[in-house]
Amino acid sequence: MIIYPYTAVKGENSLFKLSLELNLINPKIGGVLIRGEKGTAKSTTVRALAAMLPDMKFVNLPLNATEDRVVGGIDFNLAVKTGKRVFMPGLLYAAHKGILYVDEINLLDDHIVDIILDAAASGINRVDREGISYIHPASFILVGTMNPEEGDLRPQLLDRFGLCVDVKGCKNPDERVKIMALREEFDKNPARFDGKYAKKNKKAAKRIIDAKKRLKNVLIPEYIKKFIAALCVENNVAGHRADICMEQAAIAHAAFTGNGKVTADDINTVAGMVLIHRKRDAVPPEQPGQHDSHPPDDKREGEKGSSPENSGREEPGQNPDSGNDSGGWDENSFPRDKDIPAGSSKEDMKQSQSPETDPSYSFLKREHDRIFSIGATFKIKPFSSSRDKVFRRGSGRRSRTMASLKQGRYVKSSFNNKGGDIALDASLRAAAPYQISRENPEGLAVCIKPSDMRGKIREKRIGNFLVFLVDASGSMGARGRMAASKGAIMSLLLDAYQKRDKIAMISFRKTSAKINLPPTSSVEMAGKFLEKMPVGGRTPLS
Repeated sequence: MIIYPYTAVKGENSLFKLSLELNLINPKIGGVLIRGEKGTAKSTTVRALAAMLPDMKFVNLPLNATEDRVVGGIDFNLAVKTGKRVFMPGLLYAAHKGILYVDEINLLDDHIVDIILDAAASGINRVDREGISYIHPASFILVGTMNPEEGDLRPQLLDRFGLCVDVKGCKNPDERVKIMALREEFDKNPARFDGKYAKKNKKAAKRIIDAKKRLKNVLIPEYIKKFIAALCVENNVAGHRADICMEQAAIAHAAFTGNGKVTADDINTVAGMVLIHRKRDAVPPEQPGQHDSHPPDDKREGEKGSSPENSGREEPGQNPDSGNDSGGWDENSFPRDKDIPAGSSKEDMKQSQSPETDPSYSFLKREHDRIFSIGATFKIKPFSSSRDKVFRRGSGRRSRTMASLKQGRYVKSSFNNKGGDIALDASLRAAAPYQISRENPEGLAVCIKPSDMRGKIREKRIGNFLVFLVDASGSMGARGRMAASKGAIMSLLLDAYQKRDKIAMISFRKTSAKINLPPTSSVEMAGKFLEKMPVGGRTPLS
């Protein structure tokens, strides 16, 4: 089978190619995570690079791979013939001294990702299962790809990748036409197309091989190490993995460019790939009570409109509902002493014109309703419902649950086989060591006893039903609270879309709570309701 030539891959992916080449030159970098849209030639590029280099293995880990397929397990054929438990290697064994390519790594189960990353970091794979204890080398270059639209990796897993690169589709129409023409030419005659780029491929491969030979002779000055440390501190990275990865990537880049010493240019080239998935905001979020030296919002905002000359007039940029949970109703809304009719007390007038009894107050509240824009969105902290042993139906990507019969992914086996969902592989493995000692009068290939039978335990992810309760009273308009709150809700809505959740939205203000959005899976509809949601009135605590 002819693979699409590496040097024929075009588009805005120069950093992507460089990240792969640097890992091939220096595997100590720790692999690369490619984040990008669909159809940006991620897998094509990795396959082409492996095919270009001599003796470079390429192992693709499928999305539905089970744990025993990844790490290895008992060799069933040998167990049946000899009655002995012998280790059968998995994908980690096959990827030794090669490239392990994991497409859509963010959709893999976390425990599978943990196993792969541990093996990539330690260079060995330790197997302890089904009566087998086995250790073998597993030194490979890990290349993971993901589409951010389908969800992200946990920060702990992100940090384990040495480099990270964002890949986007080409925006230039002429370049896109050129990419289509190249693909059509390859499809018509793959052999001729491959021969056309053979010289370029050979040259690119030689450059990587030569750089690998120069790697051990590259020097890194002390001031460059201090530069690396200062960059990592400035970007507020956690731990020291970023420093080590940047150092190793810079050494590889120096060898790649033919320099015998690492320079600041090498650091500038690789720093972005090392820090993009590790840098954090240096300023911690503001904590409640941090500015207690200032008067409360309600008091300061209320003082602005408390004087007679400010009554009924809004200052530029001032929210009429600020500092007042009654939607702008304050002492100045009451008549002054000279306006009180004879025989009536001031308290009577206040009572008669209170928000509950004054018919004109509904007009005041409508007049003071405001609509705030949605603030900036941000990445939310992952959350899910606790794992239990309840069997559920449905689909989604947030919470793990036990799946009912013949649904979900087979994760492990158990002795319980009441449902009839037989784990054939586990049953065969349980029976294999006893085949020599068992009587088999019927001459079956495998003699299985009832004690060998195992049942499947299935698991899947489902969506959750999220209800957003929003305080839309007048006080939420002060100091950009509602804009920030809308931004937080929109961030949750985007996460709900990725996890396939159902959502509903309830706002409470004035005298009641209102269902702004009945239960739906349309995040776009929820966003429109959120954008137009008014603010004003008091908080109905009851």
